[in-house]
Amino acid sequence: MNEEAALSILREAILLVATISAPILLLCMGVGLLIAVFQAATQINEQTLTFVPKLILVFIVLIVAGSWMMNTLSDFAQRVFSMMIY
Repeated sequence: MNEEAALSILREAILLVATISAPILLLCMGVGLLIAVFQAATQINEQTLTFVPKLILVFIVLIVAGSWMMNTLSDFAQRVFSMMIY
């Protein structure tokens, strides 16, 4: 394996991590923003008010998109391992 192939794999791995984590991060950020606006409007400063909805949302996203995430990651791992053999 030469330097160019290693950099290509690294670039693809970073892009894959961003792609896989994007649904969870973006939805949690959106829910956090909505709850922050609600807290600012009602002047409720409860720390657990943001934690529980985000936790529930992460579980829902993992149930819905978990198989896609796992398939994408396993396809990448198989490609990397097949490159290592040759």
